[in-house]
Order: sequence, then C-alpha cells, then structure tokens
Amino acid sequence: MRKFVVPARPFAFDFDLDKTALLIVDMQRDFCAHGGFGEALGNDISPTKAIIPTVQEILLAARTAGMLVVHTREGHRSDLADCPPAKRRRSPAIGESGPMGRILIRGEYGHDIVDELTPIVGEPVIDKPGKGSFYQTDLASILRINNIESLIVCGVTTHVCVHTTIREANDRGFECLMIEDGTAAFDVRDQEAAIRMINQQGGIFGWTTTAAELLPVLLSQ
Repeated sequence: MRKFVVPARPFAFDFDLDKTALLIVDMQRDFCAHGGFGEALGNDISPTKAIIPTVQEILLAARTAGMLVVHTREGHRSDLADCPPAKRRRSPAIGESGPMGRILIRGEYGHDIVDELTPIVGEPVIDKPGKGSFYQTDLASILRINNIESLIVCGVTTHVCVHTTIREANDRGFECLMIEDGTAAFDVRDQEAAIRMINQQGGIFGWTTTAAELLPVLLSQ
C-alpha cells in the first residue's frame, strides 16, 4: 500500500497509488492538431495543443511510479454504423475527408493519439464511440481487474469528454482527481465552468488540482 495526499479543491485528495490509474482522455490529433475535428467545429485548438507538455510530464511521472495508464480515443467505425444520426446531424464533419484522413474515424491518422503521448506496451487504449469513456467500452472491467479505486484524469475537452467520463466514473464508485492544467476546453469560459462543476458542493463529482501539486507526489516514488 502506497498512501499519498495531494493538495486539491475542495479539500486534499488522498489515494493509494497502487489502486490509482492515470486516465488520459482523447489526446488525439483530431482534437489537438490543425485540420482535425476540433477545427472542423470552428474552434481555436491552441488551448488543447498547449496542455500536451503538461500531460506528457504527468504521463512520464505515472510510468515511473508504476501506475496503470489508460488512454482513450473518441471515434467511429469506417461505415459510421456506431455513429447515431442525431450525432451526425450536429457534427456533419464526422466521416468527411480532412488533412489527416477521415475525421474522427478509427484507423485514420487524425484519430490517433499525438506523438508526445504515444501509448507504450501494456497501456490499454479504449476506443469509444461516445463522449463518455465507459459507454460501450470495457474500461470498467479493466479498472476492476486491476483493483483500481481512484482515477487521475487529464485530457480534452474538459467540458465534454472529460466531464462526461468523470460523471460516469463517479456513478460507478471511482474517486476522480482532475488536473486543471492537464485538461483543456476550446473556450476558457467552458474550462473555468467545468472545473467549478467538478469540485463544487464538497466535491460533488470529484477533486481538482494542478500538475505542480501532483507531480512532486508521483516523482517521490
């Protein structure tokens, strides 16, 4: 048992490192590189690109500490059979050709994780058709098999896939610590609101902290 405490909001987050996983949500080129889904929606992707070095630091520290690391990717089958018509109506760019291949389609260059965060052997990669990482995936099974009770969460976008994943995790009994500067939304107002919604009301969905507070704990191993 390796028990640690990280300063966080609304209060300190205590966790057993051997029962904690790092979950990196959707750090894909489609969200963090030019010509992908993020830009196709009309967004400025600079906030999602900017967190890559911070997430990389956390990833390397987690690997050094011997933590389970799980990556997720949002995307669809090439025939779009798993993409509901309602989602396609709201996001018609899905499946269209772009500079990195068909947008948000599994197997395309844009769908994959950015080079700086490439998974290594032994790190599960969860391909999900929706915003939540538990929906139609085996994430819950992977976490239970590894005796995981807590999640440290990074990734994009904070107010959509990260938030949905934390809410899903909360309902399944996992305690979540979201890294404020290891997550990003395309709009700073969404980022600020998403952070507040996680840690308000005594931590209704979980805790939030910064990389500067987390890294010394991980690097102390």
